[in-house]
Amino acid sequence: MILKRLKASWTAALQRKYFDLGIWTSPISPMALTMLNGLLIKDSSPPMLLHQVNKTAQLDTFNYQSCFMQSIFDHFPEILFIHRTYNPRGKVLYTFLVDGPRVQLEGHLARAVYFAIPAKEDTEGLAQMFQVFKKFNPAWERVCTILVDPHFLPLPTLAMEFPAAEVLLSAFHICKFLQAKFYQLSLERPMERLLLTSLQSTMCSATAGNLRKLYTLLSNCIPPAKLPELHSHWLLNDRIWLAHRWRSRAESSRYFQSLEVTTRILSQFFGTTPSEKQGMASLFRYMQQNSADMANFNQGLCAQNNHAPSDTIPESPKVEQLVESHIQHSLNAICTGPAAQLCLGELAVVQKSTHLIGSGSEKMNIQILEDTHKVQPQPPASCSCYFNQAFHLPCRHILAMLSARRQVLQPDMLPAQWTAGCATSLDSILGSKWSETLDKHLAVTHLTEEVGQLLQHCSKEEFERRYSTLRELADSWIGPYEQVQL
Repeated sequence: MILKRLKASWTAALQRKYFDLGIWTSPISPMALTMLNGLLIKDSSPPMLLHQVNKTAQLDTFNYQSCFMQSIFDHFPEILFIHRTYNPRGKVLYTFLVDGPRVQLEGHLARAVYFAIPAKEDTEGLAQMFQVFKKFNPAWERVCTILVDPHFLPLPTLAMEFPAAEVLLSAFHICKFLQAKFYQLSLERPMERLLLTSLQSTMCSATAGNLRKLYTLLSNCIPPAKLPELHSHWLLNDRIWLAHRWRSRAESSRYFQSLEVTTRILSQFFGTTPSEKQGMASLFRYMQQNSADMANFNQGLCAQNNHAPSDTIPESPKVEQLVESHIQHSLNAICTGPAAQLCLGELAVVQKSTHLIGSGSEKMNIQILEDTHKVQPQPPASCSCYFNQAFHLPCRHILAMLSARRQVLQPDMLPAQWTAGCATSLDSILGSKWSETLDKHLAVTHLTEEVGQLLQHCSKEEFERRYSTLRELADSWIGPYEQVQL
């Protein structure tokens, strides 16, 4: 009786939410309720299950997320990994997994946060699937990066539904793509073994040098007519590998092994069964039988929530490295070469020492080592420091602000003469901006502001004493009081 009441109230609530999206959903079938019975018992709240069947009783659309899966996504929404699994009928299962430096989950499918089967893999079907995901996961707005496979064609739909997220090829899917190509080429056994070993070693240490070596190896070993099929230029796209390079060799090895097992499980239960119902039922049974890791992690989340402030997320050095690598990429992508080099020099100082000392609604006070300057964040971003005033480029203080906010450089933060593709020479810019007069003016302005701040906050007696000293200096340097007012 309790289960029936739960089913009725749950179905009504989901139908109301689905109705808002203009999607028809049938009542939850006995099959669906049976295969979810175990998960209902383990969850403190019922999971989200929406499905639609066609005239032949096959699943037409399917969306599933347990409360545990939703809580994981709420904690780690920054990077979303999407994997697709096709069954013999051509239906595709979309599995959404969380990724990134903060995700430390053990167990197969422990990082899975959503399952979906779209009616069709067209613009309308995928847009509907993503909209349902967003409807039940408000944290979708915090997604910064989405990792996909090389064959993922509906990129415009993904970009439209997640406008603030960057879509990248995943290192795992590139590795699987190259492995498949090596086998298809029917190379001699020693050559095939060499390529596979080199690929595995490079994926576990994806430095620019190692990727370049693998690129050269492919260029030398693969027949020229077949080389374009491998898309080896992906190895030289540094933006792809910045999202993976933060892992150590051991972490990379565990990461690839975990995803390999996860994708094989999905293929075993869904990819080999013509019936979507049977495939999903088998997959959920497997998840129920291997839910110990999920229970342990759920307890860990509760302990974390009890001991940490709700608005505080612990930052790890790896997260900071990832943010800084994103800033480096944005500088290289937006700026001219000379501008990027100047800003990267400023960023190097930021990486050594950065300290935010205060912020307001319109301006932030940034202190790096001994200097304190005022940053105007709104585009075009500006700072009171010499570097920004002279070059009108993002200085260490602006870059520190971007790093603290986990943002990247935007084109409207840069003057036109410094944007990539601009023909203006570095010499002409330097010649027109850097001058001895400007140097003196900025030095005096900074000193004046600092003295003014000190005088405003000292006692009346101290103010009179310091003002008297300044008055004497002014009279001796630039004239008597009647002619010059401080």
